[in-house]
Amino acid sequence: MTRSRTVILPSVLLSLGAVAGATPAAGDTMRESPASVSVPKAPASGRHVDSVVAAIERSAHPLRSTDPQGSLRDLNSLGRMVDDAKVVGLGEATHGSRDFFRMKHRVFRYLVEEKGFRSFSLELAWSSGVRLDEYVLEGKGDLRDIAREEFQGAYRIWNNADYLGLIEWMREYNREHPDDPVRFMGNDMGYAGPELYARVTGHVAREHPRLLERVTELYRGLAPTTDAGTFGEEYVRLPLAERKERAQRTREVYELLRRQRLAAGTDGRDHLWMVQHARAIHQMAGGMSFDFDDEAQIAQMMKRRDQVMAENVAWWHRHTGDRVLVSAHNTHVSYQSFDTRYPKTQGAFLRDASGKDYVSIGFSFHQGAFKAFGTEDNVIRTYRVGAAKPGSNEHTLDKARQDDYILDLRTAPRPARAWLDTARVTWNIGAGWPDPVEYRTALGQAHDVLIHLNDVEATTYLGSS
Repeated sequence: MTRSRTVILPSVLLSLGAVAGATPAAGDTMRESPASVSVPKAPASGRHVDSVVAAIERSAHPLRSTDPQGSLRDLNSLGRMVDDAKVVGLGEATHGSRDFFRMKHRVFRYLVEEKGFRSFSLELAWSSGVRLDEYVLEGKGDLRDIAREEFQGAYRIWNNADYLGLIEWMREYNREHPDDPVRFMGNDMGYAGPELYARVTGHVAREHPRLLERVTELYRGLAPTTDAGTFGEEYVRLPLAERKERAQRTREVYELLRRQRLAAGTDGRDHLWMVQHARAIHQMAGGMSFDFDDEAQIAQMMKRRDQVMAENVAWWHRHTGDRVLVSAHNTHVSYQSFDTRYPKTQGAFLRDASGKDYVSIGFSFHQGAFKAFGTEDNVIRTYRVGAAKPGSNEHTLDKARQDDYILDLRTAPRPARAWLDTARVTWNIGAGWPDPVEYRTALGQAHDVLIHLNDVEATTYLGSS
């Protein structure tokens, strides 16, 4: 396997950032990204910037805190912006900053308590979400053990104190509201755990025994027998032809189940979920059947991945009836991609499916720290970036007198609206760092709402590396 495959693939399955040929990193370091050193070719005049800042100040709603505990009154403005949306995408400008994760906890708590939301969806494997859902609903298992076993490979950055705090809050909420619980779902395709295969074959044995021999044969040798991280590393080393053949087998199981007519007395809901489990298994195998040595194929895989995440969220909303908060990188929840490697985003697919029932909320920040994979060695460490420089989105956003605030990009005054609709250099830090790519986005075209934070700190990582 080439260095680009060993480094890019784990991070690209999460989000932006790992790029072959990037400068090596060592230890906890301080670096500036292109967003902090690049200036647009035609910067706006000082007078124009002042009018933009004044417009932002007039329409910005200040945030009291990112702490998920305590009063949520300052989020009432966000509630009005969300209105009656059924699905809300909530991004993050890095994959490893404490303040983004805590703010997500805070927003989810508000949406649960004030707007009737009942599901939290994360860019995490479907099978991992099933285990976490059983934990928050029933207390099944130990959260630290589940996190250690499921947050591996590309997903190990989720093994942090802030996300575990959110999941524990969900479990506590369900202890107090057993008849109206909140739920957890993973919407991603990067892994399918052995229990998912067991659930599908067990269902076939009970309800469709004549198919058991065929399904058993099709699934033979596919269920993971190692930890999730090792499984992913070994899977991408398989020959392309073998990965394609595995995808053909998982597709056949999914199609077999999907076409089955239910016998009288059969639990239709159980069958519905088993078909979705088989679909999730195939989503993983299908996603891994692209040629990772071909950049065009990687782009197509990423488009398919965002489509899968959107389809799984839509399926969950349709069949549970829950209003859903979707947590992902800014790039995924947005309407427009910041990167050619992402031809179409989850947010764009959700808008296609849901229209105004989907609302996209992005995050921005002025300076701070984050955890990320080293793009040369895949080791998680802390990085820090200095203040965004003139010409970037964040430099102007941070000129407002409010340090932290919420801004409805759809209703901002005209001077701000015109500014928001123009693409500029922006912080867009994904799973890997350092990243030599300069990202540009028009915030008003990417999201409906923006949460701006002046300073962010790195999350507390609980994994081993």
